[in-house]
Amino acid sequence: MKATKYLFAIPLLCFIACSAPKEEAGVVANNEIAKARLDSTLNGLVETGMLAGASALIFEKGEEVYFNAYGYADREAKAPMDRNTIAIIYSMTKPVTGAALMTLYDKGAFQLDEPLSKYAPEFADMQVFAGIDSVSGEMILEPLERPITIRDITRHTAGFANNPNMPGLGDVLRAVDPANRENTLVQMAEKMGTIPLMFQPGTQWAYGPSVDVQAFLVERLSGVPYGEYVKKNVLDPLGMNETRYFVPESDRERISAIYRKSEDGTLTQLPDSSAHSFNINQWALTPGGYGLTSTVGDYMRLAQMYVNEGTLDGATILKPETVKLMATNHLDENIKERMWLPSKGQVGFGIDFAVRLRPPASADENHGIVGEFFWDGAASTLFWVDPVNDLTAVLFVQIMPFAGQVHKKFRDAVYGPYASAPAGK
Repeated sequence: MKATKYLFAIPLLCFIACSAPKEEAGVVANNEIAKARLDSTLNGLVETGMLAGASALIFEKGEEVYFNAYGYADREAKAPMDRNTIAIIYSMTKPVTGAALMTLYDKGAFQLDEPLSKYAPEFADMQVFAGIDSVSGEMILEPLERPITIRDITRHTAGFANNPNMPGLGDVLRAVDPANRENTLVQMAEKMGTIPLMFQPGTQWAYGPSVDVQAFLVERLSGVPYGEYVKKNVLDPLGMNETRYFVPESDRERISAIYRKSEDGTLTQLPDSSAHSFNINQWALTPGGYGLTSTVGDYMRLAQMYVNEGTLDGATILKPETVKLMATNHLDENIKERMWLPSKGQVGFGIDFAVRLRPPASADENHGIVGEFFWDGAASTLFWVDPVNDLTAVLFVQIMPFAGQVHKKFRDAVYGPYASAPAGK
């Protein structure tokens, strides 16, 4: 009798399970094709020798929908890439600094269009480089047409010198050496204030030390050392316990090696003594534009805070309107000189992020949804926030020089073939 009872139950249970509505597939959530495409792409990047290792984490609607890792964090030591691998994130430090700065904006400490010199007199007497006098060999300098504003340092339009090989101005930059690791942020700012600008503020987009100046401004406005401020007001509330400048000896075996790709495609591991020197020593400088290390899970906490408009798990870092302000394009269309920013696709620039303004113009461009904001790092790390689909993605690799094609392949794997990219909901 028991056997008959249970035999009857099996088809009944099958009927219930088979007739239950399936969860709607998202971009990656409940989408086995997308997950298989991601697996194939990441594995292929390693198997073809483009990367030594890669890990990727994707959340959709607040839930983890994908994680996988392929290859090695340290190929020579046979240490696999995994969720706990510590990567040097270089310029992905910038969106952390932006969050710290904008907590002070939320407190009314400054306005974006105020002169930087209002709070930092170190930048009160700036001049602009206009060339080299052919007779004397001296620099030709011009007065400012307008002051550097705080908005300028959030969108890379301040004009700070960034090229040590630039004739004339590069000589001054090398001699003054504001980015020396032995400098405090105050010393850095004092030295930067003596170096002429490359161009009139607001006339060009040029990547440089602007976000380091943001860290200095946070320190100046808060009265708290920048490293302490960002930890107390951004990292700790978000539970980002492994995002830090200095990695203690007990965790160093988890730091990924960094590889350099030669023209013939060979990957060569950079010596740890140079690749990791910033993070295994404690320096006076706490730069806002680079220097942090993180794990994919830790950095996803920051991305989730942004997609949730400033809040995560009960911790409020920023006001919703402030996150929207950060993710809005602040780069006037009249600014035509944009360094390499156009290589990122149809984008403008907000506060420490690129902001997608238009769909990709061709299949050769990076995938992305209008309204997304994102940034990357020198060792080819990447993250983005897609508010339309409530999706955040973090990709950790450690390869130089910057490998934009890796990002192209990863984005294609997330969103699918170009012609059928999600248009948003």
